[in-house]
Amino acid sequence: MRVKDENKQQAIISATIALVNEIGFASSSVSKIAKQAGVSPATIYIYYKNKEDLLVSTYVTIKTCLGDALMADFDASLPVEDALMNTGVNLFNYISANSELFYFKEQFANSPYNDLVDKAKVEAAFLPLFDVLQQSVKDKIIKDVPFELIFSHLYYPIFGLANPRLNPDFKATPDNVRAVMSMAWDAIKL
Repeated sequence: MRVKDENKQQAIISATIALVNEIGFASSSVSKIAKQAGVSPATIYIYYKNKEDLLVSTYVTIKTCLGDALMADFDASLPVEDALMNTGVNLFNYISANSELFYFKEQFANSPYNDLVDKAKVEAAFLPLFDVLQQSVKDKIIKDVPFELIFSHLYYPIFGLANPRLNPDFKATPDNVRAVMSMAWDAIKL
C-alpha cells in the first residue's frame, strides 16, 4: 500500500480547481487532472475513490476553508450587527484573496455534484453564526424568515462584489465593504 503524501494531495486539489475553472467539470478527466498535478492517474486513486469523490472532496475542503475565514475571530457576545459586519468583511477578504477557489465553489454549488455533499459536515463551521441568528430572531432583532433569505441578503452581495468577473471596476475599500454590509443589515433587521 502506498503512503499518502500531503504535497501530492494538495497538488491534485490545486490541479482540480485550475482545470475545472478552465474547462469545466465534464471535460476535467482524472487523467487531465493527474497530468496537471504532475502525478500518475493511479496516484489520484490513492486519495479518492473516483472523479466524483475528488470533486466533492475538493468542494468540501474549499467550503470548510471559506467557513473558517468567515468565522475567524467570531464573537457571539458582540451586538449582532457588529458580529455580522465582521463576518461580511472576512468573507469579502477571503473571496478577494482566493478567487480561483470561489469560482470552483460557485460552479460546484450550481452543479448536480452539490447533491452529493454532506451538508451537515459543511455547515458545522457556521453553527455559532446560526445560533446568533436564531437568538436574534427570538429577540426580535432580525426578521423571522427562512435562513436562506437572511443569508442571501447578507452574503450574496459580497459574493457579487468580490467577483472581479462580475464587478471589475468595484473599488474594494474597507468603507465600501462596510457600506455593503450596512445595507445588508438594513434588509434583515426589524
